[in-house]
Amino acid sequence: MLIDAKPEDILFLDIETVPQFENYKQLPEVDKLLWDKKAKNIDKEAENGENIYERAGIYAEFGKIICISSGLIVNKNGERFFRVKSFYGDNEKELLESFADMLKLFGNRKNVSLCAHNGKEFDFPYIARRMLINGIELPNILNVAGKKPWEVPFLDTMELWKFGDFKHYTSLNLLTHVFNIPSPKDDIDGSQVAECYYVQKDLQRIATYCEKDTLAVAQLFLRYNGLPTVNADNIERVG
Repeated sequence: MLIDAKPEDILFLDIETVPQFENYKQLPEVDKLLWDKKAKNIDKEAENGENIYERAGIYAEFGKIICISSGLIVNKNGERFFRVKSFYGDNEKELLESFADMLKLFGNRKNVSLCAHNGKEFDFPYIARRMLINGIELPNILNVAGKKPWEVPFLDTMELWKFGDFKHYTSLNLLTHVFNIPSPKDDIDGSQVAECYYVQKDLQRIATYCEKDTLAVAQLFLRYNGLPTVNADNIERVG
């Protein structure tokens, strides 16, 4: 086993984010100035912040969460099932409050962890930052300030794949391919989420994509640990 953690004690998740405004021109003047300054640090060759505004969704100060999908592995009658629930909508505060409520219940269980692909660098801190910005109290499982590394209940399928190689980045899509797991990118990918949200206004499509990513993370974790993956017929969507 790659890591000593019961799959049933892990909440797998993925988030989808977009820039707070559809385009650069809609930014208030103060935000434009702040984004322009940030943009220079992101890409020194960019002529101005407008040229790279599509990247704003990556940064919690300039983006927002439009979907969080979370999933639990459960065993029923000797079979492994994956129970997935998505929190999505135009009102970021409402979806974060609902997700925080669920995290508080999940965090009451013993020896539980959160798991995402590149979660330590992106998903977990992004969620925590957006909760604080929206005035939401952090659930204990996300409140890791001052904790020792071994006390932080975060698992990361990308970090686990590094085996100590700090330079190694491997996408979820590539890992699902090499482990023969169905690709979560069979419809859209992360680069298309903002257009799907602002232009096509198809939140349900984004939620479906986010759920596929969450399932892929869980399947990858199982494969890392030499365990059978969840059968496609055993996916349960909640609410």
